[in-house]
Amino acid sequence: MHVLLLADTHVPARARDLPADVWAAVDRADVVLHAGDWVSEDLLDRLATRSRRLVACVGNNDGAGLRARLPLVAHVDLAGVRVGVVHETGPASGRERRCDQDHPDLDLLVFGHSHIPWDTTTPRGLRLLNPGSPTDRRRQPHATFMTATLREGRVEDVVLHRLEPRTARS
Repeated sequence: MHVLLLADTHVPARARDLPADVWAAVDRADVVLHAGDWVSEDLLDRLATRSRRLVACVGNNDGAGLRARLPLVAHVDLAGVRVGVVHETGPASGRERRCDQDHPDLDLLVFGHSHIPWDTTTPRGLRLLNPGSPTDRRRQPHATFMTATLREGRVEDVVLHRLEPRTARS
């Protein structure tokens, strides 16, 4: 199962729309996982319509309309992988320990908030992935998103995709 990981899209606050490369990845994905900070319900509606399947949560920059439609933490089983999608996990220091404690029943936790790509595995084996942001790189060298393959209970082929500055400003 091919999954696309997104977070911190901030449309239209940081960009008019998602970059074309991201929309192409949406079209190829079996599932889109979005870890919050949409900013507009319009993007949620368009992504839900265009994707085969969308699993998403609300972020700290999302207003009342998005908060009414999305959970704080989304849970789903995909190809035998127990997945959680959450916006915030707290500071980088101690993240693995906290996530092991806070999400004991997950195999994969997708998160956002920092706009900083992250890929680690906790001591108990929980995979932590933050795709960064495809529209607001902040202090990072590139705007980013991730793809991965979920197969028979495993997370495989995790790829961080870097967007060129001109494509990240759609």
